[in-house]
Amino acid sequence: MIHFDNPTIQLLAMEQSAHDSNCTADDFLLAENVFCESVQNPKAHRYLELPLVCDLTSYGSNVVVSARKDLLPQLRELINSQPMYKWFETPFVYRLNDLLAESASRVCFMAEYFLPDVDKIFESAKALENGIPYELKLLCQSDFESLYSGLWGNALCEARRELDVLGVGAYDGGRLIALAGSSADAENFWQIGVDVLPEYRHKGIASAITNRLAREVFNHGKIPFYCAAWSNIKSVRNALRSGFKPGWMQLSAKSNEYIEGMLR
Repeated sequence: MIHFDNPTIQLLAMEQSAHDSNCTADDFLLAENVFCESVQNPKAHRYLELPLVCDLTSYGSNVVVSARKDLLPQLRELINSQPMYKWFETPFVYRLNDLLAESASRVCFMAEYFLPDVDKIFESAKALENGIPYELKLLCQSDFESLYSGLWGNALCEARRELDVLGVGAYDGGRLIALAGSSADAENFWQIGVDVLPEYRHKGIASAITNRLAREVFNHGKIPFYCAAWSNIKSVRNALRSGFKPGWMQLSAKSNEYIEGMLR
């Protein structure tokens, strides 16, 4: 297993975000905002559809804006008019939507991304697994073939099956009751998603399998990460219990057509 410490993970995460946003890792540490044209990059997260209309990413110091070139002058004037954190609050999202309207786009995704706290991931492992009476099994890609159904839509992604590489299942008498899956979304980073059957929720299963899968991802020489919509309190709590901590936040715009498709 490759050893990762928290500062190294943070640096690698910013380097990955730099591939996504067409900037440098150091840009996320600046006091002033950074504005970049969004371009194709084979090293970007594989779930991204580049180039982006408009994307705001922050590790807490500033906002890095990656957007269409023609939008950058207006975005620069708008984003620089307010403190960094304001652009992740609803009243200012409305102003951003007004700007994007001319491009037939609007804000679509607002999420927080979590990185592993290495010490907590491993220190909490025994207590989390001992806290549940269910068998845990490590699963590989070939085990997922029969699982692409509505039950496991967070743990697995049918549209990108080839990226679903590793999982941990919880079983009650041979029945799969919960699944954490990881997708190879970048060279160094595998994303974790988790599903638990309704009748088995609130029993500590999600955090046990998320933590176990995070450790297995480390064993494969990769870094686990976790994403949750800000409104999904259950998912955020799971991230924290499993040994993750806030890493960065991201707001992304999509075309109106894309958004209407989601709503349907």
